[in-house]
Amino acid sequence: MKIAVDARPLSKPLNGIGRYTYELLRRIVNSDDEWHLYVFENVKCDFFEKNNVYIHTIPFSKHNQAIANVSTQLIFPIWAKYHKVDIFWSPRHHLPLLLAKSIIPIVSIHDLVWLKVGWSMSWLGRFQERLLMPPTLKKAQEIMAASYSTAKDLYDCMSVDLSRISVITPASTVISKLKLEDVIPFLERIDNFFLFVGTQEPRKNLSNLLKAYASLDHTVRNKARFVIVGGYGWGDFCLNDEIIKLGLSEQVLVLGVIDDCLLASLYSQALFLAMPSFYEGFGMPLVEAMSHGTPVLTSDNSSMPEVAGNAGLLVDALDVESIADGLQEMITNNELRERLAKNAKLNAARYSWDESAKKLITVFEQAIDLRKDKLA
Repeated sequence: MKIAVDARPLSKPLNGIGRYTYELLRRIVNSDDEWHLYVFENVKCDFFEKNNVYIHTIPFSKHNQAIANVSTQLIFPIWAKYHKVDIFWSPRHHLPLLLAKSIIPIVSIHDLVWLKVGWSMSWLGRFQERLLMPPTLKKAQEIMAASYSTAKDLYDCMSVDLSRISVITPASTVISKLKLEDVIPFLERIDNFFLFVGTQEPRKNLSNLLKAYASLDHTVRNKARFVIVGGYGWGDFCLNDEIIKLGLSEQVLVLGVIDDCLLASLYSQALFLAMPSFYEGFGMPLVEAMSHGTPVLTSDNSSMPEVAGNAGLLVDALDVESIADGLQEMITNNELRERLAKNAKLNAARYSWDESAKKLITVFEQAIDLRKDKLA
């Protein structure tokens, strides 16, 4: 097979779709197939040097998203035809709509944020999804959903036939740990902490999580400080101002963007991960935390109950009191937390990059066979 991939997600720090793209690609390029990866300039990955991998650089800046998206709608069909590919795979929601009919279009859909909680997106992101996702879903021969919840959303909200959908999930990446006491002096002074991992944007519900934590009695807060990891996304929410306003300066530590080794260490030593998002197509931090034996507190909506399984305590993301009750339970109820923790690694083991990569290749092969049958 000859496969072209919209590999632009590799041009950003590897989280979310970027991590999904990287982990699957580095496994599936170990084949006899020919891979054409379309990327922005100066992107380096460990598998780029393989003889069957060809890198093609987009001549536009990755920083102007609108121009890049318009230009690639025109450039990618030309490149794919020139490279005589059999399949074009986009791991990022949108296909080039002018692909030649001889090329099999396949897309990965991680979530339907723009439909379910559109208010939580930037206007540009929402506009691009509204403009490009419906025709992409119509054009795609095969669609990969990041969870069964996302597959159901595609069926319920976009009327996509379930026979066209395969569930190919993310998983957890094993990273070497660091000794926390050598890196963060703050953590030497506290016995326990819980963790939030995610971009600072409205959908992640960090504001309600902080309010819920602030509503707890100070004796409870002193039993578990709050550590926040992740960079700024968008919106008018000012994290530091909110922490000061709620009187949490002594109990909340904001680390921002950190490297994978340190994140792995934080996951392994946290009492639990708190992720009460308004909506998630999968929720990769849930699996990452559970793979370290750490239980999770998360929302009772979208994919989160599916992913958290029997290692999570569910709360109502819209209700600050519900989140506060969940925090109180997870901080003070050692028996509950230990029971959930015992389930965590086994629950996380349901998700495997190796298995997802095998499923992806199977989808490609079945798509080729189906096309041959139609042409026969």
